[in-house]
Amino acid sequence: MTTVQSPPAPSTAIRPRVVARTGLYAVLAANAAVVAYFFAQAGFASNALIVIGRLTGLYSALIMAFQLVLVARLPWLDRRIGMDRLTSWHRWTGFALLWTLLAHVVFISFGYADGAGVGPVTELVDLAETTEGVLRAIVAFGIILTIGAVSARYARRRLAYETWHFLHLYTYAAVVLAFTHQIAVGTTFTSSPAATAYWYGVWAVALGAVLTGRVVLPLWRNARHRFRVAAVVPESDDVVSIHITGRDLDKLPAQAGQFFLWRFLTKDRWWQANPFSLSAAPDGRGLRLTAKAAGEGSAALRHLKPGTRVFAEGPYGAFTTLHRTRTDALFIAGGVGVTPIRALLEDLEGHAVVIYRVASERDAVLYDELRDLALAKGAELHLVTGSPTPDKLAPRELRRMVSDIADRDVFLCGPPPMMNAVLGTLDQLGVPKQQIHFERFSLAG
Repeated sequence: MTTVQSPPAPSTAIRPRVVARTGLYAVLAANAAVVAYFFAQAGFASNALIVIGRLTGLYSALIMAFQLVLVARLPWLDRRIGMDRLTSWHRWTGFALLWTLLAHVVFISFGYADGAGVGPVTELVDLAETTEGVLRAIVAFGIILTIGAVSARYARRRLAYETWHFLHLYTYAAVVLAFTHQIAVGTTFTSSPAATAYWYGVWAVALGAVLTGRVVLPLWRNARHRFRVAAVVPESDDVVSIHITGRDLDKLPAQAGQFFLWRFLTKDRWWQANPFSLSAAPDGRGLRLTAKAAGEGSAALRHLKPGTRVFAEGPYGAFTTLHRTRTDALFIAGGVGVTPIRALLEDLEGHAVVIYRVASERDAVLYDELRDLALAKGAELHLVTGSPTPDKLAPRELRRMVSDIADRDVFLCGPPPMMNAVLGTLDQLGVPKQQIHFERFSLAG
């Protein structure tokens, strides 16, 4: 298979990320307006607190559905926006969901308590005991509160991804409970056939997106391609490359710069998924990932046996040539972040400058391949070694190595501290944001 290379977008073209982001905003705004219309059509309660409580409940349902779409891993959205940005949006909409749900509970409780002449807690207990669907809503609210707590940065850093992911799965139980609550007591839901059809449609699209992107598509692709380990090649003392083979790989829509969630189906690793980038451009015959032994999971990769079955979810990521805006490019890699950079260099047309930042020459994995590729492509390759201070990728140094840096696309991948420092440097050098391409690995439930 010949790798399809994306030509740089004309300067007047609307970027794919802008198209996708604008489309999402437009869909959300349109649905917010539809919800407000059906809410007004259903009529208002005499108590203002109840009115506000019902409206915040409806917008909670809409936000919850939107959250499902954000983490559905739909290929069209993922390739244009990137899983890291979609996950970030999911996180922030999660906090919006928490606040709107809290407002819904508070305003409804106080509103009905005002009419009954009792306290809000007593009224909430009475509603749970006497009104169908309210108890389910309270359980759903408790689940979402718990997930919100474990998703806070302080707690998230202290949980293994698998633990956090398992807890996050309870979100789907909260969705079902909230939906049944809406059916049971939602006056707007049943105010007209059109409103009922609309809400069924919203939940069908949201749940259908999750089912398609996270269940059906991965199962179908793995059944079709039957991935297996072809070879395990040590690149250094702590870095290993895994070569993957399979059927009909020329039909797999993977691009250089993307990553997969890899599960190696051995008895001690089948449950663990790790995001690793492709370290070579897909050629239709095989795939290759290269990983550093940063934990028990990645350290065990060197002990995999050829023939081991692999379950791969993906390809994911927007770190591809789809987002090019210039003919020439600058690639900046740090450490094992060189893996998608090496694949992109293989895939890219035009003149390229590659800067590879490592602590020492022995840490420069895949350097021989980079050197050969640079020679074949007519690219410039700079190996930058030494301690982090002084900063050898400071504005003056980058300008010295790449005098026309503001006229190039910049593809950046490396450890977070390095990436943050380089992003600041690029800003100082006046590189337009639309020419800077990077992606952070960040997974959501």
